[in-house]
Amino acid sequence: MSTHPNEVARRTKDVTSPHLSMSGPREGARAVVLLLHGGRATSAEPARRGLAYLRMVPFARAVRSRTRADEVAVWLLRYRLRGWNGAAEDPLTDARWALDEARRLHPGAQIVLVGHSMGGRTALRLAGEPGVAGVCALAPWIEPGEPEPQSQVPIVIAHGDGDQVTDPAASAAYAARVGASFVPVPGETHALLRRPVFWTRLVTGFVASTLDVDSHAR
Repeated sequence: MSTHPNEVARRTKDVTSPHLSMSGPREGARAVVLLLHGGRATSAEPARRGLAYLRMVPFARAVRSRTRADEVAVWLLRYRLRGWNGAAEDPLTDARWALDEARRLHPGAQIVLVGHSMGGRTALRLAGEPGVAGVCALAPWIEPGEPEPQSQVPIVIAHGDGDQVTDPAASAAYAARVGASFVPVPGETHALLRRPVFWTRLVTGFVASTLDVDSHAR
């Protein structure tokens, strides 16, 4: 993921707060699915309900539909800022706050992370956090030397071979290095719009399998 030269690199003094769009049980759920949207390498602009955020909305709805009969909360996080921002790693700060909220409102709940692009990188970084039971990373942004997850939870990484924003070869190499499952998606680009049914089934299937949704619902 390249840094856009016109991005504002300075830190803003008035930073908005992260925001969670929640569906399902508001407290006491047995599981939480946290969805993490993409962004930019560097940007101090506030994150808004733009294309990166909206890309995750159909996944949130699909997961909610798939888990409706179960005690599963589905959350979509909107970061404070659009950018990763180097050593600041702003999405990690926001996602850790969301995980704290999940553990506070749903003590003992299993947490599944689903992230796209920068959100995929964020999800992979948080695989070892307390309560996280699985990670599904879609077209993640993988940098050289990306640290390995400090956990052995199930991880699935899926990447389109036509992606020119993040690198599918880097995803495949990372998956091989950390022992994650890698799913190549022929003909798909970074936007995940050419094979929407496939992506939806991948995400909902991973969530259902990780949380044993069908058995628990019965």
